[in-house]
Amino acid sequence: MSAMETQGGTGPTTPGARRRRRPVPGSLLVGGIVVTVVIGMALLSFVWTPHDPTLVNPAVRLQEPSLEYWFGTDKFGRDVFSQILIGSRTTLFVGLVAVGVAAVVGVPLGILAGMGPRWFGELLMRGNDLILAFPALLLAIMFAAVYGAGTTVAMVAIGIASIPGFARLIRGGTLQVMGTEYVMAARSAGRRPFAIALRHVLPNVSSLVIVQASVGFAIAVLAEAALSFLGFGTPPPTPSWGRMLQESQELLSSAPRLAVFPGVAIAVAVLGFNLLGDGLRDRFDPKVEDRR
Repeated sequence: MSAMETQGGTGPTTPGARRRRRPVPGSLLVGGIVVTVVIGMALLSFVWTPHDPTLVNPAVRLQEPSLEYWFGTDKFGRDVFSQILIGSRTTLFVGLVAVGVAAVVGVPLGILAGMGPRWFGELLMRGNDLILAFPALLLAIMFAAVYGAGTTVAMVAIGIASIPGFARLIRGGTLQVMGTEYVMAARSAGRRPFAIALRHVLPNVSSLVIVQASVGFAIAVLAEAALSFLGFGTPPPTPSWGRMLQESQELLSSAPRLAVFPGVAIAVAVLGFNLLGDGLRDRFDPKVEDRR
């Protein structure tokens, strides 16, 4: 019996065909929807908000949710829903820049550590471990103490703290790529290391970069919220989810909704990016199909 007959007349199934027919992971679908909603909120805030999120109006302070104020107002009379919209913009901006800094520095370091001599790679990884010893939040507080609190300081600190994750992951992927036959053939043909890195290594580790970026984004969202809560993040009057939580502390018993709305926004955003990262990992990892 031929191979075509054993496949019911459809021909042999190739690995590429199996990957194309692999169902979309549920975590990727749910995470993608959540992240799209958060991004949509941020984009919407550029063109429309129900009220001025920084306008202080004592006449309407602590209003309950209504048709005019969808999430009510805070202790200063500011519209909570408008602050949530603007806060999503701030959170995504900080996360985007922080992940960009981490990727721009971490990916080349990981490739260098994987392609260079063993001693050079070990030296880079030990330096990487020194940075890894400082959590993003602690590093950001140290930067804020030296350079002053602000959005730029938070972005740079979170980005630096995220570099080790990119570098370690990309180094592992680079070592695997360097052991393949086509890279060995390229080296035998006299290709320069820079050309090998661009033509063979970087395209094959790009999926790892995407997955790590989504996970790093979730970490950046949490770190930015924590910094704003502690007063080291985005300065007022720019709305921030973390500072909204901090301002709601004294009203937890009388107006708990002021903490619920930004808290849920942070939780949903972090969950969305984590689910997106898990889904992308399952989608790009060729071993997932074998485990199932």
